[in-house]
Amino acid sequence: MVTFSHRQQGTSARTWRDCGIGDLEPLPLDQLFGSAQRLLVLAAHPDDETLGAAGIMLEALRRNIPVDVVLCTDGEASHPDSPTHAPAQLARLREEEVDQAMRQLHRNAGTAAEITVDRLHLPDGRLAEHREELRELLLERARRSRCVLASTYRGDAHGDHDVLGLIAAGIAHQLSLFHLEFPIWYWHWASPLEDGRWWHWNKLELDEASLDAKRTALSEHRSQTQPLSEKPGDEAMLSAEVMELFLQPQEVFRLTRPGEKDTAMSAAVFEDLYLERPDPWNYRDSGYEERKRRILLSSLTRERYGTVLELGCSIGIQTAALAERCDSLLAIDSSRTALEQAARETARFEHVRLEQLLLPGQWPQLGQGTVDLVVISEIGYFLAADELEELLGLCAAALAPGGELLLCHWLHPIEGWPLDGRTVHRIAHRRPWERAVMHEERDFLLEILGKPGTTHG
Repeated sequence: MVTFSHRQQGTSARTWRDCGIGDLEPLPLDQLFGSAQRLLVLAAHPDDETLGAAGIMLEALRRNIPVDVVLCTDGEASHPDSPTHAPAQLARLREEEVDQAMRQLHRNAGTAAEITVDRLHLPDGRLAEHREELRELLLERARRSRCVLASTYRGDAHGDHDVLGLIAAGIAHQLSLFHLEFPIWYWHWASPLEDGRWWHWNKLELDEASLDAKRTALSEHRSQTQPLSEKPGDEAMLSAEVMELFLQPQEVFRLTRPGEKDTAMSAAVFEDLYLERPDPWNYRDSGYEERKRRILLSSLTRERYGTVLELGCSIGIQTAALAERCDSLLAIDSSRTALEQAARETARFEHVRLEQLLLPGQWPQLGQGTVDLVVISEIGYFLAADELEELLGLCAAALAPGGELLLCHWLHPIEGWPLDGRTVHRIAHRRPWERAVMHEERDFLLEILGKPGTTHG
């Protein structure tokens, strides 16, 4: 889990520019807004909408598409140690600021389409405690008419932002909507060279008029960009350096198209699958699975490994085979039902541990550089491209120097998911691995990629 403070020195806007953020693929705006009757913007706190989505709101308004902004909290917890402003005062202040910011955007758009602001008044910093209530409130608003849904990013490493992004993803999938996620704090804490999620996102170019309009709207959020007073606890929440991140000539969004799946849906999909069929891929009876497993085991470059991490262990058939070749094995799956079978399959191995986690967002407690082998077999295409990128980064950090990443994936079409086997392996090769093994046949591709460094054993 990423931890950071807004007061810490973060990644500069110049660093993002130098790494090529301006070279991202543009948003397909005509496709996005083609049948939309409105743009629904979900903000965890007053100012999120202006920081991350002012440009896309202007784009909608100029296309004569109304914009509805839903503020989930009043932002009353922005200055918890303020000696001059109680939470209720901050809430009123921020209400006035966001109303004025939206008026400025509407004025600069120059169209008849309206911006409305809707407030849910849920407690700032505690959206996770109100997950079901929030989902019902947002679902009711999303159903009112056909919309494009925009929200904070589910991986922003801010509790309220993350919860809202996940809820919005579920609603967008349920209603077959375009979903745009706008990062806020990600730009501050992420390293563009080490965290490759952003490589798979889309940009919205902002012309001078749009950038000026956004700058004017942001200037209304004075309680966040300027000190409340000179006293300790009243410091500005958004420094000039942080603000520069949001005054670039583009906004960046994680785009999910209607019908596309990612990890926000996969846990329920696979749990239902295992409940319906205990062995949905015929691991026990399939000649393909048995042959692939033999090839996988014979391809391992070491007779024995220290610590092995298996991601997506399913019912544990392969897990039991890997357990014969290591001192310690942690096997992970998102399905409780699958893990119940895996527990029976591996019961004879005291050195095997099973955990139910949804990757990449839920990563196990592992020290960096402590794993000798990570196995990702036939699960990479059940993630979106940026989720796979995040997962590969976590694997690289967990592996010891000289440790190995084993990838094995089906080469035929994967219905209903965004990636295929070759794309999974192509994304993996963006990192500086050293390929030790490659085996390809008609049905699957297997590679073992080494982390640069001294090989153990």
